[in-house]
Amino acid sequence: QNGVCCVRIWQANIKKTILCYVTMVDGQVKEMGDYYIDGVAFPAEEILLEFAEPVDPSEELFPTGNLVDDLEVPGIGTFKATMITAGIPTIFLNAADIGYKGTELQADINSDAQALARFEKIRSYGALKMGLISDLKEAETRQHTPKIAFVAPKSDFTTSSGKEVKASEIDLHVRALSMQKLHHAMMGTASVAIGVAACIEGTLVNIAAGGGEKTAVEFGHPSGTLKVGAVIKKENGKYIVDKATMSRSARIIMKGEVYAPADIME
Repeated sequence: QNGVCCVRIWQANIKKTILCYVTMVDGQVKEMGDYYIDGVAFPAEEILLEFAEPVDPSEELFPTGNLVDDLEVPGIGTFKATMITAGIPTIFLNAADIGYKGTELQADINSDAQALARFEKIRSYGALKMGLISDLKEAETRQHTPKIAFVAPKSDFTTSSGKEVKASEIDLHVRALSMQKLHHAMMGTASVAIGVAACIEGTLVNIAAGGGEKTAVEFGHPSGTLKVGAVIKKENGKYIVDKATMSRSARIIMKGEVYAPADIME
């Protein structure tokens, strides 16, 4: 009735449970608030999300067994890469290694067909190295995973809406592609991958954020910034992710009615 209600959500595409903490007032969801997410047009009540065991303990968090690999892509080059399965399988590269600053916006990449083709080739070879596909041709029909992203140390940047963000406000930059296009902000499941990777010393994401032990980071993306974190432990030399966290803002997306014949409702 009043307080915080924990709603358990089954996210079918990644087959994981999300714990969603929703503020209630007089039995109704509290929508209005002052929590602002870059990429959303208005502030609202904050909703904390916890991705419970985003990587099953029986699964490999790092499919190659390494925090950083040398990913060889014929005709393009060999790149340092962190390949992780938290949230959604993701390949992280250093922005500088592929000729970027990490502050790019959609127009900088999505209008460059050659760059997009290069990203897709790197993604395909990464999928092969992660064991997600057994043949490069399979990458053509597996566009949704893995995601490919690039990271860079923090610096001042301008968002797609023209907002100025100072380096002091963030820990690092992350840009990610989805379905062969640079995303306008950051996908939720990829944010989980960022949070987990940032909290494990030695990954490219952690190094870009300054290295060392971390429980959360604030990263810059084309639309602004986002804070993500993770609770991770190590057992018998293996990383176990208890949960990954991030916040979203409350918002009613739609409301409607579904009609059915009366005789099937009895």
